[in-house]
Amino acid sequence: MLKGKAVWQKLAPLARDSSTLCRQNMKRTVLKCKTTVVPRAQMSSKIPGGENTVYYILVGGTFLAGGFYAYRTVTGDKRRYDERITELSDRSSKLSLNQQMTYIQTEPKEADTSGEPALVAESVPAESAEQPPAPVTESAPAAEPVEAETLVAEPPAAGPVAVEPPEVEPVPAEPLTAEPVAAEPPAAELPAAESPAPEAVTVLPEIPAHAPYLLIGGGTASFAAARSIRARDPGARVLIVTEEPDLPYMRPPLSKELWFSDDPTVTETLRFKQWNGKERSIYFQPPSFYVSPQDLPKVENGGVAVLTSKKVVHMDVRGNKVRLDDDTEISYDKCLIATGGIPRNMQVIERAGEEVRKRLTLFRRIGDFKSLEKISRDVKSITIIGGGFLGSELACALGRKSNESGLEVIQMFPEKGNMGKVLPEYLSNWTTAKVRREGVNVISEALVKNVSFKDGRVEIKLKDGRMVTTDHIVAAVGLEPSVELAKSAGLEVDADFGGYRVNAELQARSNIWVAGDAACFYDIRLGRRRVEHHDHAVVSGRLAGENMTGANKPYWHQSMFWSDLGPDVGYEAIGIVDSSLPTVGVFAKATAKDTPKAATEMSGTGIRSESETEAVASGEMPINPTVPQAPLQGDDYGKGVIFYLRDKVVVGIILWNVFNRMPIARKIIKDGEEHGDLNEVAKLFNIHED
Repeated sequence: MLKGKAVWQKLAPLARDSSTLCRQNMKRTVLKCKTTVVPRAQMSSKIPGGENTVYYILVGGTFLAGGFYAYRTVTGDKRRYDERITELSDRSSKLSLNQQMTYIQTEPKEADTSGEPALVAESVPAESAEQPPAPVTESAPAAEPVEAETLVAEPPAAGPVAVEPPEVEPVPAEPLTAEPVAAEPPAAELPAAESPAPEAVTVLPEIPAHAPYLLIGGGTASFAAARSIRARDPGARVLIVTEEPDLPYMRPPLSKELWFSDDPTVTETLRFKQWNGKERSIYFQPPSFYVSPQDLPKVENGGVAVLTSKKVVHMDVRGNKVRLDDDTEISYDKCLIATGGIPRNMQVIERAGEEVRKRLTLFRRIGDFKSLEKISRDVKSITIIGGGFLGSELACALGRKSNESGLEVIQMFPEKGNMGKVLPEYLSNWTTAKVRREGVNVISEALVKNVSFKDGRVEIKLKDGRMVTTDHIVAAVGLEPSVELAKSAGLEVDADFGGYRVNAELQARSNIWVAGDAACFYDIRLGRRRVEHHDHAVVSGRLAGENMTGANKPYWHQSMFWSDLGPDVGYEAIGIVDSSLPTVGVFAKATAKDTPKAATEMSGTGIRSESETEAVASGEMPINPTVPQAPLQGDDYGKGVIFYLRDKVVVGIILWNVFNRMPIARKIIKDGEEHGDLNEVAKLFNIHED
């Protein structure tokens, strides 16, 4: 009908012109020639010599075509209308039958003792592919939206019909629920768990199809980036995808404060007391801080959503989308890779067999802490392999715990002393003695040759012939950066340090950034680096988030890291701290306030990270005139400063039991100057003040 109308609108002016011209020609002929014979009028095609027969054929054909099209259209619309009414009527009947059978199922059946499920699932016919039915459960029968109430119940009467555009179904703003045909049982007869079905609501997909800001990884770097993005773009929608089942949390307490908690439910609450006595949770924010992934696309002012227990397995950088391990795809505008790393394992343990692997912990996540804490209460002996930060912290924590439970704690490593790759030899030896005083059996220069399971215990054979028998092993031998997405995304991995290579703005590609442990960045003072510490994760994540919103800032921050051997001994470090470099140490006698516990009490903060309370180093600290002395073997290294040199320039600094002086250390490294007398430089840290 619409097509016939359009044709007529095009031909109407032609018809009017033809009629007018015919009448005018006839009048002029009659007036001029006084004869009774009427000459033939010329057709209105404005072509001299044309005949009216063609005009009649065109107009008549148009009317016939329009009438035929209108008849066919009206007939087809009526047929489709009748089919739709029949379909809706059948659907309503099926839905009522489903609800009726669901209510019947809730009544107890004395004769049915087979234990087989009711026939509700069998009574649900297959719906069309366009609208799959909602699953029917025993406790809440799901009512499918019914559009029948929005339509006329009877077909229209004969006559002119206003036809709506075909195949367009009206969609109500809120789906309606159909009432059950069968009478509803009284409330008293229903079990407590069986309540009437709530009104159906629009169900959004669990995983949003698009996220303006997509953050891969749920660690410290991702959370810092999300907070930074929201600070610069308050309406931003940020989606964090993490393999872990937990919301973003801080990792340092897993090997420090949580082990010193007196709360027997610490593994459930994950709350701990900081050295300053204040209690806090390991999580950065409570669940109420986040929005659900389903609501992220529609939340009015944006927000941060966390999609837990999902892993990104493929990146399509050209299509700006990723694929999860369940084959779900998410597109993005800007993406951050903050996948961190996974704990390394030892080949001798991997080859040892299933029984040994069952008695192995690769410490990294909340689940590892919960598991190891329970194991420490159930076994008699635990052996920690590794003498670095994590291994030494766990050894001290378990060693102090063993004083109450009688647990045997063994720590072994190939170096001569604890943290031998970081600390100079004299300080490493002193640290080893401190760890032994905590109740740990330290075995140095231990190279593991073979691990086996025998008589219900794990046997560790060293290359020098020594044998260690234990119940459980904790491998703390380093971290392997997670770069699994490099191949599909076409990103470059650094051959020397590992991790994704990024530019000064932490950018790997035009709309992809990398932060945290997985980023291999270029330090303008120290060259290409990759850092695996909390402060770096915070600062790099924060900067990446700013750059994702258009800040274009370079990463110049010298991140710090810290380690505590209990509440009495701790240190903070910055730059390249490698025991193979020349070092100069300046020490002084410690006082009661020169401990991690006292430092946190004074500052009021629990996480000694420069990123949490960043200050500006002026370098104009009061100088104590006391002349510092170089350390001697056997001294009690209460507190001091250790300088690491490369080409006579300070590239790393450790503050041993010296706190809240990191801005000064940062400024020294940033200046990059040669110092003739580092004793004078040590005066800036006021290590000799009482």
